[in-house]
Amino acid sequence: MSRIIALFNQSGGVGKSTLTMNLGYHLAQRHPNRVLLIDMDPQASLTTFMGLEPENLTKTVYEAAVGEEALTIHPELIHGMSLVPSNINLSAAELELVSALMREMRLKNAIAPILDKYDFILIDCPPSLGILSVISLVAATHVLVPIQCQFKSFQGTDLLLNTVARLRKAANRSLAIAGFIPTMYDARTAQESRTFKAISEQLSPLATVYDPISKAIAFADASEARLPLALFNRKHPAVDVLEKISLGLEKLK
Repeated sequence: MSRIIALFNQSGGVGKSTLTMNLGYHLAQRHPNRVLLIDMDPQASLTTFMGLEPENLTKTVYEAAVGEEALTIHPELIHGMSLVPSNINLSAAELELVSALMREMRLKNAIAPILDKYDFILIDCPPSLGILSVISLVAATHVLVPIQCQFKSFQGTDLLLNTVARLRKAANRSLAIAGFIPTMYDARTAQESRTFKAISEQLSPLATVYDPISKAIAFADASEARLPLALFNRKHPAVDVLEKISLGLEKLK
């Protein structure tokens, strides 16, 4: 069964794109996993991190979301993963899909013909509660939630969970929460330590709260080098955390 995991948080700057690439890489390293990444963010950070130049792309996920065409999958594997790229054209989809028939199903319908080709499909959602996030969550079997270890970011979790609950009632009754990933954690600060404790205590009844990913410049350096962290610096402590999370994702049903 293909697991379609949407990495979603309506807040920006929580590490969704970085996590999508890195978790996809760890999953792809374990045979026989076949992994596809889908960039649903018009900012196209994931596409850039994977080494493509978004402005040079003539076909992206936009054609599938708006034009109901087949998904455009980059022809070559990148770090063992397939990629459906994005660029700024996707920003127009919010307006173009307003009056579209069955708009919530656009991505789900585009994925359906390729489901048997992949064991994991990871969707990098935009930082909003707009239609691009909705169609991503409708297409997903699971939602994985990165949460920055800041009080304001944690406060927004209620809105996120309400969105997931509404979708479960209507458009995607089988959507499950794959877990929560505390990100950009600095254990030296009292506020972040309190926030991490609150995340663990309040969200663990809903789904797995994974070990936190510490704040580290290595992630930015690896992204600049267009590499997963494990290839950029295999000995970085965050690599083991990412490996544990990917093992947890393999156990999803």
